[in-house]
Amino acid sequence: MNRPADPHSSANAFRPDLVRWRQLVAPAWLAALNAGMPVAAAPPPGWRLFEVGCGGAALFAQAHIPGAGYIDTAELEQEPLWNKVSDRALLRLLLRLGVRHDGCVVLYGRSTLAAARAAHLLLYAGVRDVRLLDGGFALWRAGGHPLQAGAPRQHDGAADFGAPFPARPDYLIDTKGAKALLACADDRLVSIRSWSEHTGKISGYSYIEARGEIPGALWGRAGDDGDVNSMSAFHLADGRMRPAGEIREQWRQAGIVGAGRTAFYCGTGWRASLAFFYAWLMDWQGISVYDGGWCEWSRDPVNPVQRMQTG
Repeated sequence: MNRPADPHSSANAFRPDLVRWRQLVAPAWLAALNAGMPVAAAPPPGWRLFEVGCGGAALFAQAHIPGAGYIDTAELEQEPLWNKVSDRALLRLLLRLGVRHDGCVVLYGRSTLAAARAAHLLLYAGVRDVRLLDGGFALWRAGGHPLQAGAPRQHDGAADFGAPFPARPDYLIDTKGAKALLACADDRLVSIRSWSEHTGKISGYSYIEARGEIPGALWGRAGDDGDVNSMSAFHLADGRMRPAGEIREQWRQAGIVGAGRTAFYCGTGWRASLAFFYAWLMDWQGISVYDGGWCEWSRDPVNPVQRMQTG
């Protein structure tokens, strides 16, 4: 008797602790899909795979996951604040990549933070099926899965997005929105920064001079002090997402409980995007990313700043 595959079995490697379990995929699942094998929760025909990087085209050309296209974060965000590009520019990029609202996009990165930045913006745009490779390129490589060299895969462009754009503007707020959220007792602004950044010991970035924190923000943790690319509070040693219960518990201890609205921010958006994506996987409602983050907030002298340490 043939039985339907259990999507949470070790062979399929989906996470039973996540409501949106289809959206966090394991390297073994992606390798099987790439090899043309039957997999649980298979994406529809025409699905897209992209590596997301920051100035990483040369590394991509040396070795990447077979069949992947390439997205540089320079096409998603812009100086000086590193906020997202205009909606018009974001739409133009997605259409060039052949991405519509009803398609499936699988993302990975050498930095999972870069991939999460893209994942959040695709969800903001309204792409219905966005998936992230758990553990990213490092875990794919550690598993001995196939690699490919050469240019990124090019897809035919899309004539239209097929839905209003952006479909989920509520997934992103600006400084005015952050201040409104702080003024409401039921809502929470959550800092996804290291302890040294949160307390004002360091800014965390060479191009952000100000140190400190947004008064009233709750500390949602991030990673190792001095490393803005670390999300060790959310990741196992191999880079996979920690169990959802562990993340919920560390947030609960900080007063972050998922009630009302919750907006995540960091220095410029990458770590906040990953926290957002993990909350989204757990089906938290009312979540968003404060795109400006500490970079934008700290540049306006009118905005208050809190510092716990001066050393």
